[in-house]
Amino acid sequence: MIDHRNISTGHEIPTETYSDQPYVVQTDDGAWLCAVTTGAGREGQGGQHVVTMRSADLGRTWSAPVDVEPADGPEASYAVLLEVPDGYPNAGRVYVLYNHNTDNIRQVIADRDAYPDGYCRRVDSLGHYVFKFSDDYGQHWSPQRYEIPLRVMAIDRQNPYGGALLFFWNVGKPFIHEGAAFCSLHKVGGFGAGFFTSNEGVLLKSDNLLAERDPSKVRWETLPDGEIGLRTPPGGGPVSAEQSYVVLSDGSFCAVYRTIDGYPVESYSRDGGHTWSVPQYRCYADGRRMKHPRAANFHWRCEVGAADGRGRYLYWFHNHGGRFIREHPQRRSIGYEDRNPVWFSGGIEVDTPEGQVIRWSQPEIGLYDDDPYVRMSYPDLVREGHRFFVTETQKDKARVHEIPRALLEAMWNQFEATAVAREGLLLELPVAGAAPPAAVAMPRLPKFLERDPGRADYGTKDLRQGFSVELRFRLETMRPGQILLDNRAENGQGFCLQTTDRSTVEIVLNDGRTESRWACDPGVVRASETHHLVAIVDGGPKVISFVIDGTLNDGGEFRQFGWGRYSPHLREVNASPVPGLDLSDMRRPAGQPPQGGAPMLRIAPDLDGEVSLVRLYGRYLLTSEAIGNYRAGRGLG
Repeated sequence: MIDHRNISTGHEIPTETYSDQPYVVQTDDGAWLCAVTTGAGREGQGGQHVVTMRSADLGRTWSAPVDVEPADGPEASYAVLLEVPDGYPNAGRVYVLYNHNTDNIRQVIADRDAYPDGYCRRVDSLGHYVFKFSDDYGQHWSPQRYEIPLRVMAIDRQNPYGGALLFFWNVGKPFIHEGAAFCSLHKVGGFGAGFFTSNEGVLLKSDNLLAERDPSKVRWETLPDGEIGLRTPPGGGPVSAEQSYVVLSDGSFCAVYRTIDGYPVESYSRDGGHTWSVPQYRCYADGRRMKHPRAANFHWRCEVGAADGRGRYLYWFHNHGGRFIREHPQRRSIGYEDRNPVWFSGGIEVDTPEGQVIRWSQPEIGLYDDDPYVRMSYPDLVREGHRFFVTETQKDKARVHEIPRALLEAMWNQFEATAVAREGLLLELPVAGAAPPAAVAMPRLPKFLERDPGRADYGTKDLRQGFSVELRFRLETMRPGQILLDNRAENGQGFCLQTTDRSTVEIVLNDGRTESRWACDPGVVRASETHHLVAIVDGGPKVISFVIDGTLNDGGEFRQFGWGRYSPHLREVNASPVPGLDLSDMRRPAGQPPQGGAPMLRIAPDLDGEVSLVRLYGRYLLTSEAIGNYRAGRGLG
């Protein structure tokens, strides 16, 4: 089975060895123009430069790269593109903006705790911010580059050079508002542990870039007003970087950016970037903080809803972080890991007394790689009609992926979802209002792996299948070892849902060779309360997640990850049939395995309480579907 969330299924954007920030604009001649930072070495090494290429078939194939800057010149890095739209004098002109180490500086003063001799020799995030332009849709670039003046602020004056040498870079896409062009920039306070020791974000605004034909006459100002850029919330850490901006329907700007606090930060401007609201950690619509490591997290405006006229948005992040990073000093300066899988959240504009804000859905897995150490980041979103594509890179290969329209709609509609998912439904109990029986015939669940006869070595074929279990239940006590569902055979093969000594419910997966387990977050299942639980086993990224009472577990304050990985070697969780099953064993004492292993599903064989609803699906459910099932059960459907 092909899983289009697997990044290997995307279309590659050709680069040299290093590949970063594959950003795309759609030019007036119908092509996609992509700028990428590349080089023969690795990130930050000599020869790093900017190239562009064009695609006429939605990113499937690309033209030969065109150098914006040569590989044998000073480092040129982290390019972003802006095409002037129709209605402006420069319509069709494309600008490429990037870092340039014009002075060919080879080392800079750095913290000795990370650089024993006191110098950092990676020099791709300093120097001058420049632009070139193209009047033939990126087939050629102006021979001259033009410098964008950067206002010196407090963070610059505090660097080892007192602001005489500026440290910065940019990953945020430019945007246009009320006839002005805006470009993001991330100022750097110094180099040390974790490379950047402090950051804050600013906006570069040009009021005449879209109309002025002479690039040397383009005007720029640095926003916000004052000495301080976008930072973390009061009490937060020193890193506030990689700001990504969207413009809402009422003209407000919303910025989201990374930190080392374990959470992303957002802030709103109601006056065109001159002033900003007090930064806050980004939250879901239900008020819980979103969790995110030190990685790019971008949001994009997608479209306007046909029914309500409100803007729809997409957010890219990684759905983990929290106290684990905050409480471990050795991680505060690093925190770059675990950018796999990518999670998406859908956003919808809502009105507030201060102006519009974006309400964010609970997330869905959007992209992944089979190797959990592979990191994907620095995405871009491209819209073609009603189709949406994202680019991404692992620093080695850049690719293009189409996002299924149904996934976007599921997230945007999640706030009102009240229907029970029917696709892939294998079992539903009770029937006609009757209480679930003690045991029923177990439907056959999809296999995860099988032997591949098409391979010369007859090796593994990953079917990328999953399943989901849904329950409504009530526990009178949180005694560990209570069994809610169990199809396991005598040798333990199969799956079960049971309580643990941490007052949680866990799912156990066993194929007779390998066993994996993952539990819900502590504190979300409580005695003497009726709960709705969906355990989702996703055979693409090999991830287990729990949705309890309509809320996707994210680890809360207890753990970095609310979701967990199961073994990629797990073959299936169907129990091998063994004749002679004794149904009197359905109420066996806790901790004793079933006798025999017929394909039966035992319901509440050892439970201080009751199970009143069981559904089994032969596929992974979306978070949005699990939420819809929960709401339907509450009589909201």
